[in-house]
This record gives sequence, C-alpha cells and structure tokens, in this order.
Amino acid sequence: MRHPDEFDAERKGKGVVGDAVFQAADNPNDVTAWHDFETLDSARRFIDSERLRDVMTGAGVAGVPTIWLTTPA
Repeated sequence: MRHPDEFDAERKGKGVVGDAVFQAADNPNDVTAWHDFETLDSARRFIDSERLRDVMTGAGVAGVPTIWLTTPA
C-alpha cells in the first residue's frame, strides 16, 4: 500500500472522522499524517493496532514514527 487513501475505509471503521497527509516543503520524505477521532479511546486503539503498523510499513515508513495524542485547547 503506497497511498493513504487505500486505507480510507478501514480508518473510518476505526473511528477516524477527519484526516490529512502533509509533506515538508523541503523534504518529501518527511511526512505528517493527521487524524481526528470520535473518542480518545478509539485513537488509542488505532495507534496500537497491528494493522496500522502493517500499513505504515507497506507505505515505506522507516523507523519508529512519532505519534502524539492531543485534544483541542
């Protein structure tokens, strides 16, 4: 899987209600994926899923990604 949209239906089934993917202007290998979730618990289940790790590996993610859980201020 090389494109994030290929995972779209699965993301929605895991509680994702909004998402976007960004690349750094000076380094296309520096990618940020942003997701909004229905609940913080669904976000935690999503980031802990083996399927997400498989998809990221298939997309070429190298190393351990930085993942932040945040809430609106």
